[in-house]
Amino acid sequence: MGLALGVSLPVFWPGLVSLVAAWLTPEYSHGPLIPLISLFLFLREMRDAPAPPDAAPDRRPGLALGVVALLLALAGNRTGIPDLVTYGLILWVMALVLAAMGWTRGRRHWASVFHLIFMLPLPQVVFWQVSTALQTVSAEIGVALVTLAGVPVLLEGHVIDLGVYKLQVAEACSGLRYLFPILSFSYLVAILYRGPFAHKALLFLMAAPLAVLLNAARIGVIGILVDRFGIAHAEGFSHLFEGWVVFGLCLAILLGTARALAAFRGTTGPMLDLDTDGLARQAAHLPAIGGAGALAGLALMAAGALALDRPAPAPDDIARAPLAPFPMRIGAWDGQRASLDDETRRVLAASDTLVADYVAPGAAAPVSLFVAWYARQTNGAGLHSPEVCLPAGGWEIAELRQQSVPQGFEVNRAVIRKGLERQLVWYWFEQRGTRLTSAWQAKFSALRDGLVAGRSDGTIVRLVTRVRDNEAVDQAEARLQGFLDAALPQIAGHLPE
Repeated sequence: MGLALGVSLPVFWPGLVSLVAAWLTPEYSHGPLIPLISLFLFLREMRDAPAPPDAAPDRRPGLALGVVALLLALAGNRTGIPDLVTYGLILWVMALVLAAMGWTRGRRHWASVFHLIFMLPLPQVVFWQVSTALQTVSAEIGVALVTLAGVPVLLEGHVIDLGVYKLQVAEACSGLRYLFPILSFSYLVAILYRGPFAHKALLFLMAAPLAVLLNAARIGVIGILVDRFGIAHAEGFSHLFEGWVVFGLCLAILLGTARALAAFRGTTGPMLDLDTDGLARQAAHLPAIGGAGALAGLALMAAGALALDRPAPAPDDIARAPLAPFPMRIGAWDGQRASLDDETRRVLAASDTLVADYVAPGAAAPVSLFVAWYARQTNGAGLHSPEVCLPAGGWEIAELRQQSVPQGFEVNRAVIRKGLERQLVWYWFEQRGTRLTSAWQAKFSALRDGLVAGRSDGTIVRLVTRVRDNEAVDQAEARLQGFLDAALPQIAGHLPE
């Protein structure tokens, strides 16, 4: 097994580097503990449920799963998407177990190997969607609690308006940094719990809603404290302390629920199986677990994969016109460049950007043009949908749908509101000559083209105009259409195909 692990290490190395980087963030700081807990669970399974001797263990499933794991890792290395490599790593661990033990014995250890999934970061496109959804839910429940306390409050997107103070329910307040470790803890409690499967399932399934609700309560408490005692209670130690209180409460409620369920399990003895007796003896048996031939086969596969491994190509040779000289005079439209603040640039992580406001004679309002080009949609960088970004600025999406434009493609059309102000937004994704409206389509397109052509570059284009108080949305739409007529050839000329 050591040989198979050693030979495969270079293939999975980019994923491991990405994994360590993720563990340095608050959301995944629990990650280093997960492999140790999985090893503990694995040794318990060997001790408590030893499989009967198998005269002819079937090791073919392990070899087949090893092929799948290596192919996934090669795809991740080729496209520069380390998430694929880390998913392949989990499958590789299970392949080693099945190859060493055979199908009958090895499959009994799926629970301990599956626990490793809790050490992996979510893919960025999923992370932003989940984070935004949790921010929305947390903000709404938090505002409801503030209202129940008799405090006048208004929610605009993810911004809680208390009158004198405004609190932004930022990404860090979404609850993800509690959710992942609590899910891992609840999974561990469910496995160690001595009781029926229904009890175990309840202990695991209650973790996510519990974390969300308590995080929302934390936001509500912060709002009440800020209203009573000032903005200092939303910052610094107070904020951090309240976060640890949420985490501690989640753990206490989970364990309290397990204790309450234990009264109905119909058995005696400790609620949780924390017996470690004999685990060291099982660990000593690991080097002689068997399956030397199958493990050698996996090592040869890993060596072959290493010979075929090709890193993602550099994007420097992509032919395109930079956005810096984009014209500020387009037909009757005169533009003025704007800039992004440092925090926005950090979150976007785009390779090249353009922000400009254009006005035309007779136009009731300016049109804002935003273009962000990514040389490679990998390593956490990639297209950010306005559906994720707008609520952070206090905007609420009142209407969102796709519609066709006369230029022969579809755009996302959104009407957004902040207080009494309305804006009309059009946006789409340019993917190497193809225009798409779905961020998911854009990601899959980048993955496909990364494998086939070695390219995963892409662009988001967004047009925004204000809908004035005495103006119909159709009039604002005509203004965007007029600007798009003039600007589209220029935009297309600055994007690679």
